Amino acid sequence: MSGRARLTVFAALATLLTALSLWPLVATQQWLLQAAVLLAVQSGVGALARRVPLARPLTVAAQLLATLLLLMVLFAGEGRSVTASQGLGDQLVGGLGRLYQEGLADVAEYAIPAPLTDGIRLLLVSGVLLVGLLVDVLAVTFRTAAASGLPLLALYSVAAGLSGGGDWLLFVPAAAGYLMLLLAEGRDRLAQWGRVFGGGASGGSGSGGGRALAQVRTGRRIGAVAVLIAMGVAYVLPTPSGGLMGGTGEDGGGSGPGGGTISAVNPLVALQNSLNAQDDRPVLRYRTDNRQADQYLRIVSLDEFDGVEWKSSGRSLTDVPERLPQVPGLDDEVRRSGTEVRTSVSAAQDYVQRYLPMPYPATKVEIEGRWRFEPVGRTLIGDDLGKNKKQTVQGARYTVTSLLLRPTARRLSAAPKPPARFLEEFTRLPENLPPVVAETARQVTRGATDDYTKALKLQNWFAVKELGGFTYDTRTSSGSGSQAIARFLRDKEGFCVHFSFSMAAMARSLGIPARVAVGFTPGTGLSDGSVQVSMKDAHAWPELYFEGVGWTRFEPTPTRGTAPDYTRPEAPAPLPSAPAPLPSQSANVPAPAPSSSDDACPPEARRLGDCGAAAGADSSPTDDGVAWGPVLGVTATVLVLLALPLLPLLWRGRVRAARLGRGDPAAAWRELGDAAWDVGIVPDEALSPRGAATRIVELGALPAEPAAAVHRVAGAVERALYAPPGAPAGYPGLAADVLAARAALLAGTNRRGRLRALLLPRSAARVAWAATARWTTLTQRAATLRPHLRRG
Repeated sequence: MSGRARLTVFAALATLLTALSLWPLVATQQWLLQAAVLLAVQSGVGALARRVPLARPLTVAAQLLATLLLLMVLFAGEGRSVTASQGLGDQLVGGLGRLYQEGLADVAEYAIPAPLTDGIRLLLVSGVLLVGLLVDVLAVTFRTAAASGLPLLALYSVAAGLSGGGDWLLFVPAAAGYLMLLLAEGRDRLAQWGRVFGGGASGGSGSGGGRALAQVRTGRRIGAVAVLIAMGVAYVLPTPSGGLMGGTGEDGGGSGPGGGTISAVNPLVALQNSLNAQDDRPVLRYRTDNRQADQYLRIVSLDEFDGVEWKSSGRSLTDVPERLPQVPGLDDEVRRSGTEVRTSVSAAQDYVQRYLPMPYPATKVEIEGRWRFEPVGRTLIGDDLGKNKKQTVQGARYTVTSLLLRPTARRLSAAPKPPARFLEEFTRLPENLPPVVAETARQVTRGATDDYTKALKLQNWFAVKELGGFTYDTRTSSGSGSQAIARFLRDKEGFCVHFSFSMAAMARSLGIPARVAVGFTPGTGLSDGSVQVSMKDAHAWPELYFEGVGWTRFEPTPTRGTAPDYTRPEAPAPLPSAPAPLPSQSANVPAPAPSSSDDACPPEARRLGDCGAAAGADSSPTDDGVAWGPVLGVTATVLVLLALPLLPLLWRGRVRAARLGRGDPAAAWRELGDAAWDVGIVPDEALSPRGAATRIVELGALPAEPAAAVHRVAGAVERALYAPPGAPAGYPGLAADVLAARAALLAGTNRRGRLRALLLPRSAARVAWAATARWTTLTQRAATLRPHLRRG
């Protein structure tokens, strides 16, 4: 076998061994045999083309054409919309395109391992063939085997990322395949110097053959040692620690595999990571007969502050009673004024969490499995299952009955002092707490005569920028110790952890019992009446205790969550409307269960396990797909088109620089309008600059400073339009204001929205408009010149 033929074989083998990393993604593996056969044909076409020989570009074109033809012949007929009355070309091209779309819809609907539908099979096989083509081109056609590791790494990384972390059993074949390819290339290169490694066995005494064999063996040993070191380093090096929201930790938050799961330990790092990444992974879906829009799902309470961190104090656990004990501190009057509501919750398969997310205060929990009850925090914790496994919420479906309490401001203001022992436990502060914390608390609450008024002043001081000057920023370094609180009060920048921990510490310094709760904000309502909670809804908030009402939620974090009704100013309404009565538990009206019918089951319900087994791939895809579907689509697009997605980004950057470099208010206003358009705020040409600015600020939910920047730009435009000739319209900070507003608009959307705004900006439609206008002008000129040409 020639050296180039050997390289061809090892290139295909390396691709196939790396493709084994896709094994965990689907339930059955028949596609691997099909991918292997097609990969062999693709490699054979390349070998024949190089033997002719054809030019390198023609060789690549021949392989690509053969691959497309094979895919069309084998898969195009499986598209569901193809009919016999269509032409052959439409059946092949159109059917293949439709099957690709169905595949993308399928990966957005199914959890791992997904069923091997025709669309998913096409995506897997075509992805392996694409990587195999790139490896063959780099290693054989262009003789750069080392560079072929990049597409192999891309294939392995996508598979490992989607499956929740690479398995060493799948890493070893991928690494061995790449090393064999490198050894084959090295042997071929050395053979071109006149001697082939491995020869001379019959020569007996030839020292050159012996040295050659020794060097081959040495190379193989080096490769084997490199693979073993890579595997060992992965276990020795520290990995990012998890938290109450994500990762894995030492207390056994979950038994799921690494990076693809979410488990329970310390909330700080996980909360910050989830909020910074704007993680859209759905973790919970629920239906409730609570018609209020402020139902938080609480995971755990942190009631002990030792100066280093807030944490849950060690308390004894009990069996979960059929009816949970009476809510601590809640008197009969407030209990009778409340309403029992029921919430049916479904947890995602990749949400591995020992603490059960529930509305507070829960009075009854219906769930299967082994759970324990912690009475003081009123939380359910997964029990030990043996063999280092613990009960988690992963894939669970459960129903929680809870109290919907609506205490009034008057009732909270009149709350008596709690018992001395309770007060001592929940107002305890560490000795190393800087004096500035208590001093600031006294200054902020000066003039308040009761604990509720003090708590309200603390909340508003944090939440209202005009009062405290605080800014919500998830990029601030996390920390929960005493010095971190003092630093937060000085710098006035942080996220929910800083706001909740600081308010709880300040409340304790004022003698108000306080603790911190960690969980999720209400989530996003879906069209079917359910509510979806994702990782971006992770949150922390303080709970303050009032005798007769119990632990009461406050919301000091600006732009996050919802402020409770009892913390809002009471304003008389001319036409008050009472909310519809909520069903109670005594009415025996169960919460509606998630739909499982074939035609009513949305994609997210499938992913969370809310559909029956009969729910198939006929459900229409929506944009609420799981996160890894778009990842797979984007990865395939990047591998095929390489730099093409960067063209809109480069075009917008160039246009932005040209507009802002002029110092012209009209050009700056156009750039600001396009920046808002890119995040989904469609321009309204009928509005005045001032009206348009107000619309951008409201729809973009801009903070105070970016909002002022938008209005300054609008003012400059109005001066340019209506000021007397010669009057200055622009100002030195015009470009900076536009950039500040654009940054705030991007920060106000999720990760997918930011990627869309950067890579596929909606304002790029202006290019199509300009091209259409130019084409119309050219056609009109041609129509005008045509009679003259005929007469001529």
